[in-house]
This record gives sequence, C-alpha cells and structure tokens, in this order.
Amino acid sequence: MTKVLSLKIKGEIFEDVEAQTKRLHMPRNTYINEALDFYNAFNRRKGLRQKLKKESLLTRKNSMDILSEMEKLEEATIE
Repeated sequence: MTKVLSLKIKGEIFEDVEAQTKRLHMPRNTYINEALDFYNAFNRRKGLRQKLKKESLLTRKNSMDILSEMEKLEEATIE
C-alpha cells in the first residue's frame, strides 16, 4: 500500500536527485523510496549497535565482579 507524501527538498538536494535518477534511468519516486529504505536500515543498525554496546558494558562489569570473587575464593583456598 502506498501513501502520498508532500515533501519540501532543498534545491541542491533536488538537483542532485534529478541528476542521479537520470544517470540511473530510475523514476524519482523509486530513488527516494530506496534512499529512505536504506536510511531506515542504517538507523536500525545504529540503534542496535548502541543497545549492544550498552549491554556489553553491563555484562563486562558483571564479568569483572565474578572474576574478582573467583580470585578471592582461589586466594582463600591457597592460604
């Protein structure tokens, strides 16, 4: 299902879009749809990267705490 969208584009961006669509022999609508799809995928990956980084930092702290506890247990059994 397609939706109608009114869009204001800066002149230099519009000119570049026109040049690219002409070079690629592609309708402007297809070009803009593909560009938006690409940008949405980029932002999904960016969000996932940030989420994984945050979770990794939480996991790292937890792992360091466990390692510290294990070292204490090891030292206690050696003495």
